[in-house]
Amino acid sequence: MSQTQAAPAAVTAAPAATQPGVPATVKRTPQTEDTPRLLNRWQLVAVLACLLFAALTAGLQVLSWHANRAAADNTEQLVRVQNIQSTLFRADALATTAFLTGGLEPAEQRAAYDDAIETITRQITDAAEAQPADREALADLSAAVTDYNATIAQARANNRQGFPVGAEYLRTASTGLRDTSVEGSAIPIAQALVAANAERAEDELGAQHPFLILLPGLVALALLWWVNRQLARRFRRRINLGIAAAAVAVAALTLVGTVVAVVQAGNNSDLRDGDYSTSFHESTARTAANDAKANESLRLISRGSGQVYEDRWDTAAGVVEDNASRQTRPLWDDYATVHQQVVKLDDGGQYDAAVQLATTTGDEGSTARLDAFDARSQEIISTSGAATADALRSGNTGILVLAIVTLLLGISAAGLAVWGIGLRRREYA
Repeated sequence: MSQTQAAPAAVTAAPAATQPGVPATVKRTPQTEDTPRLLNRWQLVAVLACLLFAALTAGLQVLSWHANRAAADNTEQLVRVQNIQSTLFRADALATTAFLTGGLEPAEQRAAYDDAIETITRQITDAAEAQPADREALADLSAAVTDYNATIAQARANNRQGFPVGAEYLRTASTGLRDTSVEGSAIPIAQALVAANAERAEDELGAQHPFLILLPGLVALALLWWVNRQLARRFRRRINLGIAAAAVAVAALTLVGTVVAVVQAGNNSDLRDGDYSTSFHESTARTAANDAKANESLRLISRGSGQVYEDRWDTAAGVVEDNASRQTRPLWDDYATVHQQVVKLDDGGQYDAAVQLATTTGDEGSTARLDAFDARSQEIISTSGAATADALRSGNTGILVLAIVTLLLGISAAGLAVWGIGLRRREYA
């Protein structure tokens, strides 16, 4: 029986025919596939870099503008509260000196005291309107001044009738004015107000930070450089005109903004060390000088037991010597010379002569010498404080204008970046 040979089991398959109506699959290269998406991503990076630069830089410039305005306002408030403090000591010096005369006090000194109290009341009202943050403390200060004035009135009433208790009322009023251990005492409240406003003013004067203005620009330039590099690699074009124009705008704004911030920081530093410092230290000297005059009178009122007030005079004199300006230091020295004569007369048993020298309104007495110092000191404080506030406000408008320009040109830079990448998108299409 014959056998039939089997056919081969495996046959090489022919290539499959393309089915009718189905397009052939085209293999895309990575460059063709990713380019549109990459262009969108790069455009987003460039636009965000420009917009964030504009927003951050303009925002910092607005904060700089506001800081200068706040520094001017706080400097003016500082002058007010220092003047309140100085005038409180001035009123106390007038009251204690007038008390030494006995009986009915001189009308001129009484009028000067009343004027000082009226000035304090008006300045407290002005300060409360100018700075809401100080209103609560100023209300407490106003109440303390009212209590002090009432006690002085009791001292006067008893003094006119020759009652020794009048001297005790005076000492109580004067001590209560300064007492740091009693809540609500006038001088501690005034000192706290001075410290708070000085801190605010100095913080705002130091609020110009050129590096913070520089930083957003550097970051934006770095991102634009990176986008331009990616475009150059993909399209064989070294520079993209839109990205380059955006970078030039950002660089120019960064340079101008940094220079302005550096100049403003330097000006504020000069103000802090110049007119602001003069006003602050001169006011400190004026306060201490009037405190010294009050202690001079309290020494004499206490007669043989007045050494404690002389010690306080020495402390106040040291503050004056450390803070008085070149214009007022000679006037203080004139007063201090007469004070030493008062002390010498009192220690030598010539009490009446010492009182006469301390209370006379003649040029030879300590009152006239202290008044000369006080008047000149007030002039310097007023002039220096006003000069500080005016300088902070006068050049401040330019910073706000620069912030607006930065914002607008930053937005324009973002538009230039979109235009530049659009050129590459059209090339690809």
